[in-house]
Amino acid sequence: MDMKLELVMVPVTDVDRAREFYERVGFVTDHDHEVSEEVRFVQMTPPGSACSIAFGKGLTRLEPGSLDNLQMVVADADAVRAELAGRGVEVSEVDELRWGRFVFFADPDGNGWALQQLPDWSADA
Repeated sequence: MDMKLELVMVPVTDVDRAREFYERVGFVTDHDHEVSEEVRFVQMTPPGSACSIAFGKGLTRLEPGSLDNLQMVVADADAVRAELAGRGVEVSEVDELRWGRFVFFADPDGNGWALQQLPDWSADA
């Protein structure tokens, strides 16, 4: 039986500020619906991803900034770091680890992201 992760809720304090930030990172806005005064739903998808994030008003009981180490895979850690920095995103230097090369950033609420360039496992053979 297949199970595909499609949506991860990201708790934020300011919906418009979060949307602007994730657009700067490169996410595409799929939906932005104000259902009522108590409920607003924004869904955004990272480029090339089958899984989206959602944030808004009245969607989750998680505290803003409580997500740590949401992870995406990238082809080139150096290139993605340079692109994000060029877009004004505060991003870490590339962290070289045995299990990959990582770049880290956080949204304005402190929700943390890790971008991993997978190692070339064939190089160990």
